[in-house]
Amino acid sequence: MLNRLHLYLATAVLLSLGVAVYAQQKLLTIDDIFDPVKKVNFNGTTPTVRWLKDGNHYLITNEASRRDVPRLQKVNAATGEAVAFFDAAKMQAAFAALPGVSADDARQLANRGNYNLNPAETAVLINWSNDLFYYEFGSDRAIRLTSNPEEELSEEFSPDGRMISFVRGNNLYVEDLGMQRRERALTRDGSEKILNGRLDWLYQEELYGRGNFGAYWWSPDSTTIAFLRFDETPVPEFTVVDHIPYRQNVEVTPYPKAGDPNPLVKLGAVSAAGGDIRWVDTFKYQPADFLISRVAWTPDSKKVVYQAQNREQTFLDVNFADARDGKSTNIIHETSKAWVGINENPIWLKDGSFIWASERNGWEHLYHYSADGKLLRQITDGKWEVRTIEGVDERNGFIYFTSTEHSHIAPHGYRIKLDGSGLTRLTMAEGTHRVDFSPANNYFIDVWSDLNTPSQVRLHDAAGKLVRVIAENKVDALKQYKLGTAEFLQVKTRDGFVMEAMMIKPPDFDARKKYPVMSFTYGGPHAPQVRNAWGSATYMFHQLLAQKGYIIWVCDNSTASGKGLESTWPVYKNFGELELRDIEDGLTWLKSQTYIDDSRIGIWGWSYGGFMTSYALTHSKSFKIGIAGGTVSDWRDYDTIYTERYMGTPQNNPEGYKKSSPVHAAKNLHGKLLLIHGTIDDNVHMQNTIQFAYELQKAGKQFELMLYPKSRHGVTDPLLLKHMRQMMLDFIVENL
Repeated sequence: MLNRLHLYLATAVLLSLGVAVYAQQKLLTIDDIFDPVKKVNFNGTTPTVRWLKDGNHYLITNEASRRDVPRLQKVNAATGEAVAFFDAAKMQAAFAALPGVSADDARQLANRGNYNLNPAETAVLINWSNDLFYYEFGSDRAIRLTSNPEEELSEEFSPDGRMISFVRGNNLYVEDLGMQRRERALTRDGSEKILNGRLDWLYQEELYGRGNFGAYWWSPDSTTIAFLRFDETPVPEFTVVDHIPYRQNVEVTPYPKAGDPNPLVKLGAVSAAGGDIRWVDTFKYQPADFLISRVAWTPDSKKVVYQAQNREQTFLDVNFADARDGKSTNIIHETSKAWVGINENPIWLKDGSFIWASERNGWEHLYHYSADGKLLRQITDGKWEVRTIEGVDERNGFIYFTSTEHSHIAPHGYRIKLDGSGLTRLTMAEGTHRVDFSPANNYFIDVWSDLNTPSQVRLHDAAGKLVRVIAENKVDALKQYKLGTAEFLQVKTRDGFVMEAMMIKPPDFDARKKYPVMSFTYGGPHAPQVRNAWGSATYMFHQLLAQKGYIIWVCDNSTASGKGLESTWPVYKNFGELELRDIEDGLTWLKSQTYIDDSRIGIWGWSYGGFMTSYALTHSKSFKIGIAGGTVSDWRDYDTIYTERYMGTPQNNPEGYKKSSPVHAAKNLHGKLLLIHGTIDDNVHMQNTIQFAYELQKAGKQFELMLYPKSRHGVTDPLLLKHMRQMMLDFIVENL
């Protein structure tokens, strides 16, 4: 009896303490999340980790503010022993001795968190102050490689480390690194309209990855460079104006809108020693209907591998071109019932065969091909998709990759035998895993997070066994705040598709009450937003709204779900209609919950999500308010490669474009709409919002508009970002 009494008393004390602690937790403010000075670090700090080529050591980048620890450390994967990667003081002294380099500049050059290393990892190449610099570890030799008023871009080492390459003035250059340094131009016709070895805006945005402008590739034997040449002459130009300077800054950029001419692209190969360019024979493709979406080399340096598509991307060809005469041979021809997505380059095996990722059966899976393009076997299969290939261990017969086999909302790390047997999940913790295998495939670095936990970094062996925690990244600040409960749900559409959803309830949720809902959407093809991963500032903003008494609802419509290419096909040539139908099916489930006030539902999103918000408020009466940021209001205004992949050209699909664009439905606006746009957005131009506003005005529809000067497709200036989030919060509270 006495023991039971003690238990009751202890439990009561603990409960009272828990209530007291909970009561002491703070509520979030805009300042906590977005103020540049006062904001709380809810993400913590995770170091950058990259493997060194031996596979047994990795580099870790430490905080720049810590003077007691070298910025870059070399860590023994097996033991965890860490040493300075190089002597920063010696590097600093070497740079300080160069003409035109101040002591402060030298200090910054010697204390970077990341360097462009040569293949032997014995030297670095630095692009600084519009010129290139070279430094050798050990010899402590610092060299200024270029001294030119024009900027050098896309700099790289040759595979043998004896040369560097770069683009200047839209021409491709090579420079020797020996004692007798010599710079030579490999192309000479570069201009504002002719780009050699440099991607235009369109190709980097839609094909090769945002921010990646490099358009040349060294052969493995360092003798030859393959490169793309773009002729922008036929491409219409678009003008973006920065109104803040007294004399406005005007940017004029070639930007092909849907249906406009694309840049004309050619693929060439040129000797690193200079000489004539050998153009790849692409005669079977019409220049105006031709994209080159990837380029690589075969391991023997004899053939250039390039992926060719038509502008509407209804097929993809993998071609091998002889580097000596440019003659092409087709190896793989991919088609689908709609479009063919962008594929990564083949992964080569020692016998010349290769691993190829394809979405041909509606899900991205791995296939094994012989060197001459004969399909040997399908390696992975199922109603899940491979996301990334992380390594191939031929000695032990494994392919390492990430996939959605275990969870559609959280990729994991896997391995499988080359013959397709032995599929094994290597990462066990629920949540999202981003894995990076060592070059020797004996370890992998796992960057993990879940909905409630900022990123943590761990080291595992190749079988998945934990070796050590590199950065646990405990963010104690999160415990100080009274946060709402977040949960994952699944909701079916009217035709039975299982949509993934996430709900955040207010911290003091009471099922007997009625709550308004603020929903968030993106909605674009194969772009899920429901993820079991840390959501950073947007997640915390949603938590702030939950504290204000709103239920937060995120539900991925079927075509955005990430559940295979097959889930996206129904959207072909008709944006908006199916996405909205799915979103409303999610709301039907939501409204069936007794705690939902179905007269107070809002929606917001950015980019495609801005389009979906604008579309929803002009094609539905389900929403009381909407916030549309960076919206596409007419798909004729957006670029060719993205838009035509899904919609075809306006010439071939005029009715689809008209139906899909909110500008044509402005008279049907229902609910309170807030439009937001960056005034120098060079991606989704502000023209979209202005055109929409004009149609709303002519239709007598009232709305609110906020523009952010000097902001592009996202608002990144800390002061403007804080202003925007406060403005959004006020709009929601006042109108929902």
